[in-house]
Amino acid sequence: MEPADAARLGPERVVRALPPRLLLLPLLPLLLGRGLRAAASASSSGAAAEDSSAMEELATEKEAEESHRQDSVSLLTFILLLTLTILTIWLFKHRRVRFLHETGLAMIYGLIVGVILRYGTTATSGHDKSLSCTQEDRAFSTLLVNVSGKFFEYTLKGEISPGKVNSVEQNDMLRKVTFDPEVFFNILLPPIIFHAGYSLKKRHFFRNLGSILAYAFLGTAVSCFIIGNLMYGVVKLMKIVGQLSDKFYYTDCLFFGAVISATDPVTVLAIFNELHADVDLYALLFGESVLNDAVAIVLSSSIVAYQPAGLNTHAFDAAAFFKSVGIFLGIFSGSFTMGAVTGVVTALVTKFTKLHCFPLLETALFFLMSWSTFLLAEACGFTGVVAVLFCGITQAHYTYNNLSVESRSRTKQLFEVLHFLAENFIFSYMGLALFTFQKHVFSPVFIIGAFVAIFLGRAAHIYPLSFFLNLGRRHKIGWNFQHMMMFSGLRGAMAFALAIRDTASYARQMMFTTTLLIVFFTVWIIGGGTTPMLSWLNIRVGVDPDQDPPPSNDSFQVLQGDGPDSARGNRTKQESAWLFRLWYSFDHNYLKPILTHSGPPLTTTLPAWCGLLARCLTSPQVYDNQEPLREEDSDFILTEGDLTLTYGDSTVTANGSSGSHTAPTSVEVSRRTKGSSEEVLERDLGMGDQKVSSRGTRLVFPLEDNA
Repeated sequence: MEPADAARLGPERVVRALPPRLLLLPLLPLLLGRGLRAAASASSSGAAAEDSSAMEELATEKEAEESHRQDSVSLLTFILLLTLTILTIWLFKHRRVRFLHETGLAMIYGLIVGVILRYGTTATSGHDKSLSCTQEDRAFSTLLVNVSGKFFEYTLKGEISPGKVNSVEQNDMLRKVTFDPEVFFNILLPPIIFHAGYSLKKRHFFRNLGSILAYAFLGTAVSCFIIGNLMYGVVKLMKIVGQLSDKFYYTDCLFFGAVISATDPVTVLAIFNELHADVDLYALLFGESVLNDAVAIVLSSSIVAYQPAGLNTHAFDAAAFFKSVGIFLGIFSGSFTMGAVTGVVTALVTKFTKLHCFPLLETALFFLMSWSTFLLAEACGFTGVVAVLFCGITQAHYTYNNLSVESRSRTKQLFEVLHFLAENFIFSYMGLALFTFQKHVFSPVFIIGAFVAIFLGRAAHIYPLSFFLNLGRRHKIGWNFQHMMMFSGLRGAMAFALAIRDTASYARQMMFTTTLLIVFFTVWIIGGGTTPMLSWLNIRVGVDPDQDPPPSNDSFQVLQGDGPDSARGNRTKQESAWLFRLWYSFDHNYLKPILTHSGPPLTTTLPAWCGLLARCLTSPQVYDNQEPLREEDSDFILTEGDLTLTYGDSTVTANGSSGSHTAPTSVEVSRRTKGSSEEVLERDLGMGDQKVSSRGTRLVFPLEDNA
């Protein structure tokens, strides 16, 4: 552009007419300045972001380190509690103190630590604010939150009532000592339940099998429904007087009845064992408590599964009721089958392999197979408590015979130690949870009503059933036994574990708090009064577990050799339940030879056409053993006419015949033409009863079955 043209056009038109590259020249310093400032700003913001990210990573590492330290402190707290409990137990045993059991001690120490943690520590964390998700109609188990482009994962801890939003616990230490309920079910309960089945005294258990099954199944169901209906009345009363702040349905009351019907007379049984109390009373209480826990947990699962059709999901519906009954039977039978099958598989593995040459591997396999039974049942939708209980019974009956001497001792001691530690850990946690649990709902009316309902439910459980059982028993369950069983209805680890497993709703939180207080009362008060109650009820103590029960006018015949009345024509019958007698022959002739190294060879019990199979399944040790392994559940199974007693100068047979004899004291078993199992039983009887004849001046045998 020429200067003349520029002058003619004017400055504005010149600017418009300039090429774009020429227009940028005057603006270059300005653009460069702004660009430099923008670059500097971007650089500074990037550096700030990096510094912020580094600070966040450092804070996260510190938080993780602090969380690890708190986890260590919480576990150390429980270990110190157990250590202190063990030392105090030793002191009590050394001083022969019996007014407080070890579980009561663990609860006291847990209470003390709970008070210290609750009121002696300060809040270490806080909540910034609560976020509202009004568009969602349900809670999510996992939540991803986008915070400035970064995603954070949050997990569901549980529901908080509106009135307690601002009082949520802000002490991280109290949160750390509050365990996930699944820890109790998957880690602590299996060794407790397995030990109960593995250490079962089969002789006294099967002698009272019918009564134990009646108390455990029928009695628990009666107790559940009585407690549930009484508590429903209490809930209605609470609603009238205005002490019920949320929903509490009839099914919730039945669930509470099932939970609180799980008895755990660990304190009473420990004192019985220490004092050597009457073995039949011990067997009734122990057998009831073992099966009662299994029934209670399956019953509670069936009540939860109760789903009536229609809008009112808590009304009574006959179809839903029978469906729940079917679920109960299905879960129990399935769990029983799974536990027994796992025990059988373990027995076969230990029989047909040479694991006994490596006791460490043998013990490890036994431990893992036993524990996996619980988890397998839970994974398949059954109940692990029932499965692991019957797995323990099966392992004791079959697998135990295949183990090496070292493994037998190791497995017994291993599960005994695990049972002791797990049980005391749970009772310590109970004391701790009274002050550290964040969802307690204390209702005096509900708590008092629960105590009354439990007393009435236990009474309706024991006395009517004992009356009907005594109609078929010659060895009666006396009034003193019934009173002691009524008194021994303690609640413990199973009731606590069932109650803490679900504390999401208002009703379940009230149940948990009430269950905790009931456990405290029964363990401290009833457990502490066991020894005086034994004395007041005139129950025998210092009894040899292998000694027969005492004679009575209506159920026993005393056989003595010092007078003419020693040869009375009374018939002697076996003590064991008839159901077990039918089972024993099949078990001894077939199952024991298949699953263990004991019993008669299958070549002598199976038909001839099964010869090849019999030779494959029969262990070579069976042919090498001149004397089959003695079974502690076979020395009380007799058949009429098999027993001949020679005592002093009188010989008394089971069919009533008698005669003079001058031989020294002995017990002879008449040999007749019988199967191999009966010969083994006779040989076992001779081995076992010689000790009885040398202990005193009389032999006592019941006249009828004990049902």
